[in-house]
Amino acid sequence: MKLVAEILKEIRPEFDFTASSDFIADGMLDSFDMVTLVATLDKNYGVSIPGTDIVPENFQNLKTIEALLRKCGAKL
Repeated sequence: MKLVAEILKEIRPEFDFTASSDFIADGMLDSFDMVTLVATLDKNYGVSIPGTDIVPENFQNLKTIEALLRKCGAKL
């Protein structure tokens, strides 16, 4: 199972996601990146993230993404 930070690095290798507290505000992720991330997280963690949870607030940083995965039943 890949870590969230590793998945993010594959999607946008030019950014250091560990150095940001708000990926959206810092321009590190856009809406297309979020959709790509959701599909990859679903596959890697064996969960299904509901469309209602695909909002910028859930993708601001590593903690919010990990909280979303836990909410969806992922074992981190």
